[in-house]
Amino acid sequence: METPGDGVKSTHPRRIATAYLPQRPHYWYARCKLAIDPLYAAVGETLHETTAPLLDLGCGIGLLAHTLRARGFAGSYAGIDNDANKIAAARAAAERADLGDVRFACVDLACETLPVHRGSVALLDVLQYLSPQAASELVASAAACIAPGARLVIRSGLDDADARTRFTRAMDVFSRRIGWMNSAPKRYPTRAGLEGLLARCGLSASFAPLSGRLPFNNWLIVGERI
Repeated sequence: METPGDGVKSTHPRRIATAYLPQRPHYWYARCKLAIDPLYAAVGETLHETTAPLLDLGCGIGLLAHTLRARGFAGSYAGIDNDANKIAAARAAAERADLGDVRFACVDLACETLPVHRGSVALLDVLQYLSPQAASELVASAAACIAPGARLVIRSGLDDADARTRFTRAMDVFSRRIGWMNSAPKRYPTRAGLEGLLARCGLSASFAPLSGRLPFNNWLIVGERI
């Protein structure tokens, strides 16, 4: 049972989702996503003890900002995405929720350079929508932003050629067909490729499965400065 002050009620999906009203599709998306996807709790736990500024690449409607603030993350937050409609929704929801030190901008990661940043970086469910070269360049650019004590947090499907990978790709294709995503998935990275790339960028990496009860092949990859 939830009780005030126990740290659970503050991150309740319904409370956070209310900030997206009156856009009911975003409201229900937020409620469902926060209720069944372990991503936000995992990122919150990863960044809980950090205070470095966070750059959220591919932020969508800005759900991560709400969950981090609810969990007590005090660092500044900047979210960027190539979907202007999602950025507009993110800004409106952040204003309704009175989130402090949070900002959003429309940036196309496929053809624009990252803003100047030094701190932590989140790269969640983005890499599969880029070409392998563009994905590698983005990870390298993100890694260059990581300050000592800060973290690079990646959530991505991995190319394991199994049933979970096929389901993950099918759902990403479906998201494109219904118009939720601006592009279709291109290729998923491999664990060996990401590990090697992060090592060359001076980061040690840990990998943990992050599918929860869902049949995806999702992994949480955390990079820290060596």
